[in-house]
Amino acid sequence: MNPPRGMRDILPADKARRERVLSVIRDRYRAHGFDEIETPVLEEYARLHAGIGGDNEKLAYNVLRRGLDADAIREAADDPAALSDLGLRYDLTVPLARFYASNRAQLPTVFRAIQIGAVWRAERPQKGRYRQFVQCDIDIMGDDSSRAEAELLVASLDAVDALGLDDVTVRINDRRVLDWMLGSFGFSDEERPGVLITIDKLDKIGPDGVVAELRDRSATPAAVDAFEAFLRRDASTDALPFGEEQVRSALPDGAPDDIVAHLVGIGAAVAVGRGSEAVPLEFDPFLVRGMGYYTGTIFELAHPSVGYSLGGGGRYDGMIGRFLGQQVPAVGFSLGFERLVDLVTAGDDEGAEAVVLVHDADVPVDELLAHKTALIAGGSRVRLERRTKNLKALLERATADGFTSFATVSAGATELERKPLS
Repeated sequence: MNPPRGMRDILPADKARRERVLSVIRDRYRAHGFDEIETPVLEEYARLHAGIGGDNEKLAYNVLRRGLDADAIREAADDPAALSDLGLRYDLTVPLARFYASNRAQLPTVFRAIQIGAVWRAERPQKGRYRQFVQCDIDIMGDDSSRAEAELLVASLDAVDALGLDDVTVRINDRRVLDWMLGSFGFSDEERPGVLITIDKLDKIGPDGVVAELRDRSATPAAVDAFEAFLRRDASTDALPFGEEQVRSALPDGAPDDIVAHLVGIGAAVAVGRGSEAVPLEFDPFLVRGMGYYTGTIFELAHPSVGYSLGGGGRYDGMIGRFLGQQVPAVGFSLGFERLVDLVTAGDDEGAEAVVLVHDADVPVDELLAHKTALIAGGSRVRLERRTKNLKALLERATADGFTSFATVSAGATELERKPLS
């Protein structure tokens, strides 16, 4: 019996590994002053379909209204809003905006939130994509300065460092830079959303493919020519440290000073926050990120071993105002937990021994529990296993489950001899 398509069962060893990774992430985020909250897995249908979730809204699981009879369902078959009043959350950002609007009076002026939980999307099942998966988000609300972005990046990089993942980089851009660039090339306001969709494919189909697709979709020819000429320019910022020279060298002449200053300020603050450690920031003027609610800085976490991002986020200053009726600056970063957990190696709890007590059938229960209780009191994790004919298979299974030693127990034994599991 298999779980529903796009869902999965998680076996004990995998679950333990996932929890260790989550523990590291939580620990580092809390160390940086973020507080964990929890929101319901269900939100109102109208909120989930308010036009702020991008394509994710099309993938939402909606909950049928209670009390509808067959006739009512048939009559409203073409109107999802009439059939559903609730839906499963497809991300953690929309519920967070609602949470903040509902609880603002009880929260600090600048609120730093951790949210870790499952989300659901009606994805087409394929390798590496699930309909239920875990997101790990941190967000800062109430701070419109570059300090907020820097705090998010420093905390997220600290979490990645603690997981032992080396050589990560953070690609950074600003949606306002993208909009200014498209305007400078000559793309009209109406065609820019479609142009961005195509530009977002640069790392998949390359400059030639992007230019060809822009021409195929009948984008303004002169604008495509200007864009192509910019792509072909003889310029490289790979050797430059993140700063004003790198940002300006990657942009057409005349880039807005205030946006450049904002980006450079983030880099300078991250450098201070990282201390003597390297600052793995890379300015990418064509980083898009697909969510329409981004209003400023955007970023993605990359690693050379994989061709996809391991996390990302950005500033979404307009979202909370949709619920509160008053604008509140907000910026967030989400670690791609499902992708991270496949890459990192998170060790067992330090100092905690895991012991299997292999006992004969005639050992009294009170003796077994006495041995088990004594070991637990000493800080060990303990499992009781009845001796089988194939002891080797039993011990191999215990090793796979993370146990580190075993002891055999016979009736009347007062001391146990623990042996390592190889």
